[in-house]
Amino acid sequence: MDILKRNQKYKWEFENIGGTSRVRIYKGDDIAHLDQLDKKMWTVLSCPIKGLEIDEKSLAYMDWDADGKIRVNDVINISKWVTSVLKNSNDLLEGKDSIDINQINTEVPEGAKLYNSAKQILANLNKEGTTISLADTADLAAIFAKTRFNGDGVITELSTDDAQEKAAIAAAIKITGGTLDRSGDQGVNTDQIEAFYKDLAEYDAWLNSIVALPFADKTDAAIDLYNALDAKMKDFFMRSKLASFSPDSTAALDVQTARIEAISAENLQSKQEEIAQYPIARITGKSEIDLSSPINPVWADKFNTLMGIVMSADKTTLTEDDWNEIGAQLAAYTAWKNAKVGASVEPLGVDTIKELLAQNKKEALLALVAQDATLKEDIENIETVDKFLHILRDFYRLLKNFITFHDFYDKSKKVKAIFQSGTLIIDQRACNFCMKVTDMAKHSASAAASGMYLVYCDCTTKAKADKLQIVAAITVGEVGNLEVGKNAIYYDNEGVEWDAMITKVVDNPISISQAFWSPYRRMATTIENLINKSAAEKDAKMMSQANEKINAMPTTLPETPKEGDAAAATAAAPTPPFDIAKFAGIFAAIGMALGMIGTALAALAKGIFALKWWQLILSFAGIMLIISGPAMIMAWMKLRRRNIAPLLNANGWAINAASKISIPFGNTLTDIAKYPKMRLKDPYAKKGMPVWASILLTVVTILAFVAGIVAYLTLCKGYSMNDFFTF
Repeated sequence: MDILKRNQKYKWEFENIGGTSRVRIYKGDDIAHLDQLDKKMWTVLSCPIKGLEIDEKSLAYMDWDADGKIRVNDVINISKWVTSVLKNSNDLLEGKDSIDINQINTEVPEGAKLYNSAKQILANLNKEGTTISLADTADLAAIFAKTRFNGDGVITELSTDDAQEKAAIAAAIKITGGTLDRSGDQGVNTDQIEAFYKDLAEYDAWLNSIVALPFADKTDAAIDLYNALDAKMKDFFMRSKLASFSPDSTAALDVQTARIEAISAENLQSKQEEIAQYPIARITGKSEIDLSSPINPVWADKFNTLMGIVMSADKTTLTEDDWNEIGAQLAAYTAWKNAKVGASVEPLGVDTIKELLAQNKKEALLALVAQDATLKEDIENIETVDKFLHILRDFYRLLKNFITFHDFYDKSKKVKAIFQSGTLIIDQRACNFCMKVTDMAKHSASAAASGMYLVYCDCTTKAKADKLQIVAAITVGEVGNLEVGKNAIYYDNEGVEWDAMITKVVDNPISISQAFWSPYRRMATTIENLINKSAAEKDAKMMSQANEKINAMPTTLPETPKEGDAAAATAAAPTPPFDIAKFAGIFAAIGMALGMIGTALAALAKGIFALKWWQLILSFAGIMLIISGPAMIMAWMKLRRRNIAPLLNANGWAINAASKISIPFGNTLTDIAKYPKMRLKDPYAKKGMPVWASILLTVVTILAFVAGIVAYLTLCKGYSMNDFFTF
């Protein structure tokens, strides 16, 4: 019987969601049996864990294999785990962030661990009762603030009551920098303890191997001075040897007077770098320095200080051998200093270092770390409580946006899908279908396939540093003033206000009525562009001709002709005779054109008047249908195919079922401003004739038009008045 029951398939219920049959997930048993739901019936196969309107921590917990996406198998694994640790799996449907721990199923091992961990958290927080919430698990530091061990392999001063162990931990933290413990305090781990005691031992051994200080407490100062002067002294001795070898070159090897003269007019205090390049002492050919003779002023202080430390009072000269001997005396101590190890503990001071080594608490500290590590599993179970509470609150909402698109097609405007990020207010419209854009290039490539009129916006706010990119669907109304560069306001689901600006428009039909008028708008735009182009060309031509005439004008005024010259000038430029034939041809052409236009208009009027009134109406309707019909048919077909799948796909979703936006549903995704019916007086309205006069003029005009038609039909077509009445 058990085998038969195990092989029996779960009976699913179905409902129409968004015009498509989808499985109905409405009870805990449905969630518990998700592993038996045919994957072909899932609306979504995978979705990212970033950029959705669910707590990212919850999504990370539901990402069972931690690969950055929630897939079908992740959802199934979560459903099995969470329904197994709950006594009543219907608790998942409520979406609460708290639970009575007595509702945890302790009959399964994982449920028992979860129960004990939740109970431990309540105890650590000193909370009464048996209800635990996300607020209780939000701050792990608060949970572990008063605990000695917390399973993270890090110990703090609170981990022991021994004063010497506390001091050793504090010293290790100071030297190694420590590691943050779950309690929020700094502590140390095994590696840091090992490194700390290793440095203590090595530094102490180095201290114990110290060599004799040749110049007592001034040895370190002597080393620094010797190293600073060594290169300069060796340069001096080499110059002296060369001068001894070639006495004629002594002047060239000594400081050059010309070099001093070149800088003598300047502030010599600022020329120390130049002076430092001169020999440390005067070159005389003797390979020694008379200690009573002047020294290069830049090097004098260091040289004299060093000589005061290393030379005896009866010594009057310094030879090269003397200099090398000083170096030899310092070499052993220098080598010892360079061999220093464990220097990181030096700030503790020699006495503290020796005291810590004498107490030798290393093994005791390592034992504390080992004791802390034994609680690792228990502490991880405490973290599992946080995971459980996040899933308890958000898992059912994910299912309604993963297995089905229940939230997206919900009739309540308060319920939004997890990919709906907010509302865009633009052009007296509230666009409720807004989505964050993670990859603008990918989105742009897929946008047209959605069949929707889309606007992409860049959004910024002072409340947040990062810029946000969104796409909003316009599903109601006309195109209006929607164009790139238009500003708007975007409100995210947290109520934060963003400044939005359109960066791209994807042009698709918005409605049938908008498609009806679209050919006329395009014709009007074309005519307007042609008029603007023609006007611009004529303006440019006129300005070009004006410039040519201005440039062709003489630069000087002509002299006033004399009385005798006037007749000659007149004779030189006779007035051309009037060409009547030319103008006759022009008038004839104009007359012919007007005649043709008149004939065409008369023929058109005759044809119109030849029609009966109902034929006239049908003719106008037919003309408009011919113009607007194709656009309306194409719009109707596109509106029926509107689909959000391409937009979600561009954001990293794998959509497994059609998610169409019908015309009635599309009307709910965009709200247009609606004003109450009012009769408001416009203070800036153009003043004209009174209303009664306007009505009277309209009536008279209509009557005159009708009378004209009747007269035409009576006189030209032979109709009688009886024909009109019988007709």
